[in-house]
Amino acid sequence: MPGVIIFILNRVTLSKSSCGFICIMPDLKKVSPIEQLRDEIAHHNRLYYVLDAPEVPDAEYDRLLRELQQLECEHPERITLDSPTQRVGAEPIKAFGQVAHKLAMLSLDNAFSDEEVADFDRRVRERLDVQAIEYVAEPKLDGLAISIRYEAGVLVQAATRGDGLTGEDVTHNIRTINSIPLRLVGDGWPRVLEVRGEVYMPKASFERLNAKAREMGEKEFANPRNAAAGSLRQLDPRVTAKRSLSMYCYGIGFVEGMVLPETHSTVLERLKQWGLRVSPEVSVAQGLAGVLAYYRLLSEKRSSLAYEIDGVVYKVNCLDQREMLGFVARAPRWAIAHKFPAQEEMTRVLDIEVQVGRTGAITPVARLEPVFVGGVTVSNATLHNEDEVRRKDVHIGDTVIVRRAGDVIPEVASVVLSRRPKDARSFVMPRQCPVCDSDVIRAEGETIARCSGGLYCNAQRKEAIKHFASRKAMDIDGLGDKLVEQLSDQGLIHNVAGLFNLTQTQVAGLERMGEKSSANLIVALEKSKQTTLAKFLYALGIREVGETTAQTLANYFLSLEAIMLAEIDALQQVSEVGPVVAAHVQAFFKQPHNREVIDKLQQAGVSWPAMQPIKQDEQPLTGQTIVLTGALTEMTRNEAKERLLALGAKVAGSVSKKTSLVVAGADAGTKLSKAESLGIKVLDETGFIAFLQGYE
Repeated sequence: MPGVIIFILNRVTLSKSSCGFICIMPDLKKVSPIEQLRDEIAHHNRLYYVLDAPEVPDAEYDRLLRELQQLECEHPERITLDSPTQRVGAEPIKAFGQVAHKLAMLSLDNAFSDEEVADFDRRVRERLDVQAIEYVAEPKLDGLAISIRYEAGVLVQAATRGDGLTGEDVTHNIRTINSIPLRLVGDGWPRVLEVRGEVYMPKASFERLNAKAREMGEKEFANPRNAAAGSLRQLDPRVTAKRSLSMYCYGIGFVEGMVLPETHSTVLERLKQWGLRVSPEVSVAQGLAGVLAYYRLLSEKRSSLAYEIDGVVYKVNCLDQREMLGFVARAPRWAIAHKFPAQEEMTRVLDIEVQVGRTGAITPVARLEPVFVGGVTVSNATLHNEDEVRRKDVHIGDTVIVRRAGDVIPEVASVVLSRRPKDARSFVMPRQCPVCDSDVIRAEGETIARCSGGLYCNAQRKEAIKHFASRKAMDIDGLGDKLVEQLSDQGLIHNVAGLFNLTQTQVAGLERMGEKSSANLIVALEKSKQTTLAKFLYALGIREVGETTAQTLANYFLSLEAIMLAEIDALQQVSEVGPVVAAHVQAFFKQPHNREVIDKLQQAGVSWPAMQPIKQDEQPLTGQTIVLTGALTEMTRNEAKERLLALGAKVAGSVSKKTSLVVAGADAGTKLSKAESLGIKVLDETGFIAFLQGYE
């Protein structure tokens, strides 16, 4: 995905018993501040990393991530553990064996302008208190990140990046790539060496592959990156061997039995001495002027290179300085990717239609007169949202400039007003969802309009069911994502209520589902019917209603009927519920389709104990914000969270000045450090248990 895979290198002298290489791991827990962006980015992560079927290019992913990062910067209190900004990535598929990386494979932050690169250089110099920095500048290859392990100089294992912590074992395919040595040459290599690099498909190989596909009447690959990823993840290595893949190394990961050199450039020289390929375009650059000069030089050479690149990467050369700089949650402070600008062409807008996303987002899409942009034919381009259509003043019939931002995603950059025809028509956002006919709602202060039929709309069906079945919602054991996909695709369920009409015979007929597993699922479905009002509310997937808000609503209204009938003013009387959340709740329950599904769920037996008013002394932690970090041994993090919520506390995913208490288990990371720097009270697990017992 966007960004170059990098590793944190600490220069150390190793003993026989040491691992030979030390890495201070970042806190890799997921954080999500704004659900609409979190869900969309997580969706693209899964398509890209797990299914090998990306539906948007890297540049759209970059845009979404940068928008999310900006919102989190503006609203740090809304950062939660499942945000894509805190996370390194998405989980690997299980078609291959799994390989746990000794050192995590992280991503780089991106820069899209000279000014952003200058800001990066300034931050580095200020943190190190130096006047100038020596960098290593290198091409940002557009391929697939890989880690190759050598023991005693012999290739023994290769793995994809996967989720950054666990990848797929592709050793059988890596061995087919002639540019990767099966045995290191020269001498001085360590007992264990994990080489990091990018597997790519040269442009010439890509053209030959697609030419053959055309001759055979088969589907062509969209670009060399997708071709490389698809080729490396073949179960049959004979197929991979025919694809002419290659690799350039850009660093090392886990090392045992050597002292690391002082600089990254020396590391790369060592790799070349041992027979590994390093891009000949790698160069040492002095300061900001040096890296920007390199960027312009490589921009000019780009078209003549034998492989695709989408930018350049700058890394602090000195490894000791890297260690001092450290990293943020998902990327190092000592490296950045400088992306190339977009490519543009001119065409005409034939129509503007809307697409309904899996979270209900209504996105205007321009249907274009086909145009060749940056190597591909473009016939559709996103307009993002209604405000963007108005801002750019796009009309049906307009001549527009289409840009493949980051060289990949098509978007309408601007309108050529001088060519607007007299019969050009304005775009009108539909009032009803084109898929399910539910009302299209745009909450105050939001840019994205959404279908309000969350439990009913076919476009949202799969994700609504997955959320409904999740552990923190209805906790339906055995109902995983792949099974939901099968049930939905085969028409066995059309909404969450359909889950409770499934029979063992229907489930047993699905792929990888036998008598025992199907029987277990039916039992799990029956067990899940007994829940709590708070968990049921959360399971409905109402926008902005997370676990804490669901619990607060349940505690205040005491019944589902009261919540369903509540007006916005009444909803806003609830702590933590503002006008935006209140509008989402009211809009959800006003949709007849949603209420119909809820009725069916209750008719199927979904129920919860009647709630009694909570006395003030039963929730003594009301108004307090508590953060959990590190590993707990006496209870799970989820159990700890539920106990705190029951006492009235708000459990947050990040530390801020508003935090009342931090509970730090084993291996607590940056959250503990931040709490200490802010002078916030910290309890270890023993102290936390005593703290809870004080309220029993």
